Amino acid sequence: MSETALMDSSYRASLVRRVRTVHALYLEAVDSMTLAHVNHVAREGVLPIAFSLVHQILIEDTSRALAGGSSQVFNDQWAKRIGLGVPTDGKEETVAVMMHQRIGEYDAFRELQSAVFSQTEAYLASLEPDRFDDLLVTPPYPSRLANTFSARLGGDVGITRADALESWIYQHALRHLGEIEHARSLVGLGGLTS
Repeated sequence: MSETALMDSSYRASLVRRVRTVHALYLEAVDSMTLAHVNHVAREGVLPIAFSLVHQILIEDTSRALAGGSSQVFNDQWAKRIGLGVPTDGKEETVAVMMHQRIGEYDAFRELQSAVFSQTEAYLASLEPDRFDDLLVTPPYPSRLANTFSARLGGDVGITRADALESWIYQHALRHLGEIEHARSLVGLGGLTS
């Protein structure tokens, strides 16, 4: 095995560990909250935890598929089964619209979350190391991506598979986990890590 392949293999192992760890934190958060915690609205303009949970899992599901992994798990049947207040990831919606995001069936949401996490982890673990440098998106970026962290990272070169996986799945999950940890204090719960 070449030095580059070993380095890529080591990178893959690190990425898998990091994604599994952030997934475990999400599962811990969900296990320690009730539906009332998740759907609580502190005040107008402060999105409920349900928004961050649903947004994160739907973006991860879509991102895995866009990065070459298995097709999306989420569909209209899942939206109905979970009883989502707003059946989209909310990326292109206003805060006013997403104030209505609620989860109706918490166990169904947890089932979707576990299914998405499992598919993402399996995809990352099976990804051939030489595929990380593949360009997935080249400039000019579509409007949905143009003002994102990943587009800034890709710059004039484009967004590689590694950039996409880091930005769209891992870093995105961390960002929203931070929101959830903060929002947990608003419903009387503590954080997850120190």
